[in-house]
Amino acid sequence: MEITKAAYLLSSPSFDKCPKPDRGEFAFIGRSNVGKSSLINMLCNNASLAKTSASPGKTQMINHFEIVSKSKKVKEPFKWFLVDLPGYGYAKVSQSSRRKWEQMIEGYLRKRENLVSVFVLVDARHQPQKIDLEFMQQLGDWEVPFAVIFTKADKEKPGVVKRNVEAMTELMREHWQFLPPFFVTSSTKKDGKQDVLEYLERCLTEEPEN
Repeated sequence: MEITKAAYLLSSPSFDKCPKPDRGEFAFIGRSNVGKSSLINMLCNNASLAKTSASPGKTQMINHFEIVSKSKKVKEPFKWFLVDLPGYGYAKVSQSSRRKWEQMIEGYLRKRENLVSVFVLVDARHQPQKIDLEFMQQLGDWEVPFAVIFTKADKEKPGVVKRNVEAMTELMREHWQFLPPFFVTSSTKKDGKQDVLEYLERCLTEEPEN
């Protein structure tokens, strides 16, 4: 699959203010400063699509992007939504603002009817973090499908990245019978880009099993 067009559409303060749910939708979320904007821009071939910042916590609303893709599996180009969600964890905001974010994100994840899957971003440079594991467990409790994308793989030695990924999967096996899809990426080197796009393509073009 190839993304041929990506454009910012709308920022919403709650799920009921989001665009009409008339197409498949994929959301990206992770700890603040995990490299979410850079990953989105890399996947969409647009370095200025999602705003990157050195200061964590800049994304504060539900940001929708309209995506146009083409695939060898279907004749016509098809449209879908990509959603950039606020990061969780560290951010220099008040407790009330943080709680408002949490309520906004929970409402979106549990009630957005056209949400196909969530991509949970994890920094590949670090050992498994409790906050990431807790968020994935919450998605499981809510029965929200998700995949895991390890980011910044080029910022650490391959052996360290491999150990961190394996450590995460081992911890998840303690609570999960079936693990979600995993991808290891680098926005700088574009590693893992095709793997993620192929997964998106399968989700968008293949008929769900009954």
